[in-house]
Amino acid sequence: MKSTTTGDPALIRRINTGIALDAVLKGEPLSRAAISAGTGLNKATVSSLVQDLLDRGLLTETGQGASSGGRKPVMLEFRASAGCAIGIDVGATYLMGVRADLRGEVLAELRRPMEAAGGRSVMEQLIGFIEELLPKQPPQPYGVVGIGIGLPGIVDGAGSLLLAPHMDWEPTEVARRLEERFGVPVHADNEANFGAQGERIFGAAAGIRHLVYVSAGMGIGTGLVLDGQLYRGASGFSGELGHLSIQFDGPACRCGNRGCWERFASEQAALEAAAAIGCGSLEELAQLAEQGHPEALRIWDEIGSYLGIGIATIINVFNPEAVLIGSRLSMAARWLEPAVQREVQARALPFHRRQARVRFAELGDGSAVRGAAWQAAEGFLARVKAGEA
Repeated sequence: MKSTTTGDPALIRRINTGIALDAVLKGEPLSRAAISAGTGLNKATVSSLVQDLLDRGLLTETGQGASSGGRKPVMLEFRASAGCAIGIDVGATYLMGVRADLRGEVLAELRRPMEAAGGRSVMEQLIGFIEELLPKQPPQPYGVVGIGIGLPGIVDGAGSLLLAPHMDWEPTEVARRLEERFGVPVHADNEANFGAQGERIFGAAAGIRHLVYVSAGMGIGTGLVLDGQLYRGASGFSGELGHLSIQFDGPACRCGNRGCWERFASEQAALEAAAAIGCGSLEELAQLAEQGHPEALRIWDEIGSYLGIGIATIINVFNPEAVLIGSRLSMAARWLEPAVQREVQARALPFHRRQARVRFAELGDGSAVRGAAWQAAEGFLARVKAGEA
């Protein structure tokens, strides 16, 4: 006699729960009947799945919707307040963090200068910074569901920092150490990758499938989104375009190369030039430019020109729909943009630049931290759908 193989009922229910939850996430407010019609699940199954999600605190009933002839349907929404996620951007000179709900919307924000660059000191500051962001009374029923950490360097698939050229930070298992300390999943990645995701979800890159996000801080990193997917490369280390050589015999870079793009078009480059006119910060240089100081305006124009030179190369190589400039230099968009656009028009191939939009990030220097919090929340939802949370 032939044996008949059937699906594991528990597995099928987990899959169907994920389908129902996805339907609400994408179409809320939504009725049970609309979930059934949109997913193909029968009404009895939808009713059971929805009740389970209500009992688990992931959905909430928000009132009655419009009637199509019978009783008014009860509408359902995702309960974003059921938990929260922490997002952190670790810069060479600063820490920036947010506490966000399960939709990634910001509930609290915190910024601190980085007091020292040594690896042990950075971890101590990072742990204290996260503790400040933790809610005093965690949202119920899930509390803090995860932490996203954007790091300024090369990060492997396990969330370990391998190299941070602008910090005296030795290789460190950042994700593992923070998971042990806080008892929640930690997603650590290069901050430019999180910046690209932040702009795709919350900023200027919504709906864009071919995107290069340029994180212009003390160094330059890039997040590459190709055909709608974050591109990581064969070893997971893609995006180090700040170390493209734009001058073969140029100044030495901390990476060991010479003439790297970031030596000419980063916060570091701006500060080196600004020191000659007595400025010690980007904010001071921006203030002088606001007052019409000719040398400050010249510095911003030069930095913008070098940014544009590198971006023209990016456009020629990747043929993106958009290039977004974020992180610290975004504060000077009004002075940088004319020079950036001028160089892109002069240097990018005409067929490539025809549809490529070059803009400054809508979220300014907050793109990475928003992307990090969103990734932590998405990780929780993936665990819910897999029956692991």
